[in-house]
Amino acid sequence: MYLKRLEIFTALNNLPVKRFIKMDNTKSNLPGDWLQYGRIFTFIDFGNVNYWYERDERDGNGRELFKGEKLVIGIEQLATYVKTFSVHSRFYFGLDPKQNKSIAIIAKARKFFSKTVTKPIQKIKHYLSDGENVKVGWKRNSDARGQYIYLPKCNFDVEMCVDAIRLADNYDTFCLFSSDSDFASLADYLKRAKNKKVILFSSGYVSYWLKDKVDLNINGQAIKKQITFKKIKPRL
Repeated sequence: MYLKRLEIFTALNNLPVKRFIKMDNTKSNLPGDWLQYGRIFTFIDFGNVNYWYERDERDGNGRELFKGEKLVIGIEQLATYVKTFSVHSRFYFGLDPKQNKSIAIIAKARKFFSKTVTKPIQKIKHYLSDGENVKVGWKRNSDARGQYIYLPKCNFDVEMCVDAIRLADNYDTFCLFSSDSDFASLADYLKRAKNKKVILFSSGYVSYWLKDKVDLNINGQAIKKQITFKKIKPRL
């Protein structure tokens, strides 16, 4: 089963099969692992990952989405995919106790990932410029300065960096799901000071400063079929 998963992963990313081995699961708690990458710990910046496919017009099979459809990342699907190569997975995402969707995401993440790290989302006041679009469901407010909305903000850069360094003795490879260039310094430190390998899953524009620091960069489009499902957009 593990070998089959690795063959699928290899085909998706055009990586040579010789990079992988089949682990004897009767002697180890590790799933099928990558030979040259050893023990892989995966860190998921879901606040970034959650927007990877927001503007996509085709699903994971290349079929055009119907009007009103959108792609959504399945928490269980993402966790299942990560488990095909990672021995430990950490999910970072902010919690808005007033939003059922936010609560549901955290609840699912706690069920399927090795560790889920969360904290309350902050709301930042943002004044709208003329003609600026607002996402469906976001409430417009107004005061003497004009119309504004509250933008959710909840970065986990510090928490992820601290955990990656704190746990460094437990893994050989740091795997990051994010397109945030703020992690470039962390990747550089882990490679230079801790002799770790770095794998990056990213989508959209990714800064050279981040891509230059990793051993392997995998485009999120290559795993879209494995981690997304189609959903009907809410009506305006």
